[in-house]
Amino acid sequence: MNRNRQALLSLIFGVLVSSYAARAQTAPVILQVDVQNLVAYVEDTADVTKYATLPNITPAVPPKNFYAVVQIGDIVAVNGQPAKGTVTVINRRINLAPTPNPGDSIADTGRNNMAIFAFELLASDGTPVGSLMAVGLAGPGTLPPGSPPGQTQGNSSVTGGTGAFLGARGTQGQIVTAQTIAIRTASIMEDPANRRINGGGTASFVLQVIPMAVPQILADAGGPVITHADFSPVTTAKPAKPGEVLIVKATGLGPTVPGAAPGQPFPLDALQRVNSPVGVSVNGQPAEVVNAIGWPGQVDTFREDFRMPNGTAAGTAAIQLTAAWIPGASVGIPVQ
Repeated sequence: MNRNRQALLSLIFGVLVSSYAARAQTAPVILQVDVQNLVAYVEDTADVTKYATLPNITPAVPPKNFYAVVQIGDIVAVNGQPAKGTVTVINRRINLAPTPNPGDSIADTGRNNMAIFAFELLASDGTPVGSLMAVGLAGPGTLPPGSPPGQTQGNSSVTGGTGAFLGARGTQGQIVTAQTIAIRTASIMEDPANRRINGGGTASFVLQVIPMAVPQILADAGGPVITHADFSPVTTAKPAKPGEVLIVKATGLGPTVPGAAPGQPFPLDALQRVNSPVGVSVNGQPAEVVNAIGWPGQVDTFREDFRMPNGTAAGTAAIQLTAAWIPGASVGIPVQ
């Protein structure tokens, strides 16, 4: 009995370890979120009746340390692709410094703020995609080991997400270049309704995200499940042709509209459009996406139709899907 129990526990432990290892192999995805009209509203008065009351630009008169700041900015691009949304940051100034000036906080590390970040991301047409949340340290200082290329400051952890980013984790920092326009600092008495009129700075946040799922083209014994419009497989005997529409069977494209319950098949009587921005690249070049829906009657399985670009060279073409700016692995198909 004890031997059987021990064997059962060993089996369960092995399955859990294998499952964790499989998830741990998911490669991080880099998302660069570009922001404009970024304003930092400094809590420089104790009179709450004066908050958000002055219509014009109102410079802040910050205390020496330990004050609160609320940052608000407009998301305009993700990985160079047009997007919309809002970033909000709740800061508490701490001014950590190994050799502090009067009023600074002596510490072994240097950093300006403790911060909570929220990125609420929309597609370029305003469709909600999802949110990413992060918490940690903001401002100049030693970068954490393993920071993505280009990161210049910040040391925060992505703690989760919603929508297309459900279950995500990772790290978050900031990219500051010579082209960066400094965040405008305003009094908390300035009316944030006029933020875009009064103007603000620019910022580029870099998030190294480990998603719970990535777009993946399904495969069977014959290779990637990519078919012609009549559902016949793309094969060396019947290759793809430039200009024709192909059908991809995939997983990991995220939520749909109006949506299916988690773990349930997509309905047979109503098509469910993929909610996130989706893309297909052929040999690294964008292709026209004709359609992206949940596959009726199946669970977490999607149909994405795309047009092979005219001028695609004969031979083997690399096909790669993206969803919510997250890329999947590429597969090869024969092209005539």
